[in-house]
Amino acid sequence: MPPGNSSGLFEFDLSLCHACGAVAGADEAGRGCFAGPLVSAAVIFDYTRSGELALGSRLAGLNDSKKLTRLARERLYPVIIRSAVRIAVVVSSPETIDANGVHRTNLADLCRCLELLEPLPELVLVDGWRLPEGAPPHRAVKGGDSRSAAVAAASVVAKVARDSLMRRFHYLYPQYGFNRHVGYGTAAHREAIVKHGFTPLHRRSFKMRNDANAECGSGNAD
Repeated sequence: MPPGNSSGLFEFDLSLCHACGAVAGADEAGRGCFAGPLVSAAVIFDYTRSGELALGSRLAGLNDSKKLTRLARERLYPVIIRSAVRIAVVVSSPETIDANGVHRTNLADLCRCLELLEPLPELVLVDGWRLPEGAPPHRAVKGGDSRSAAVAAASVVAKVARDSLMRRFHYLYPQYGFNRHVGYGTAAHREAIVKHGFTPLHRRSFKMRNDANAECGSGNAD
């Protein structure tokens, strides 16, 4: 089956890890936001321990978090937690993003997630990005969150964890609507910034203009 459905994602992993039986995947959420942290996650699935068919059945519908509804992500999240061998999550604040840049912060956080999972399996997949020298051995997979079950699971964990944080921040700053856009640069969010100014959650390294066009920092809006 082609990648993009849960069966295809598991088949992709299994086609690469047939010799070792386990795979780690890493991904992040929040690169393209105006406000809030960057959250990175890494997940290890052990197909020899969990069983390929049982694992795939429990996680039916698994996909890139951006392609799933909020309800689907929140349904999958606890199943991923129960199914994974190990999970690591790293959170970087807006201050860290402003100081180091979103891309550099992203790469450092993905490295840290993998380090927290050590000992790692032989197969480690990272969505899109080749990590810097000194990172654990890994493969960068373009569009990995739509191709690999382990990377897709990491994307769901990162997204659900980050969105949960942003919805909690709504109670501190209700006028910004974080419970709806979770920090992304929607028209309503831009209007709230123009009206109320910036909060400590806003990334000052992202350009923001007082009109309908706003510029984010570089990177994927995930």
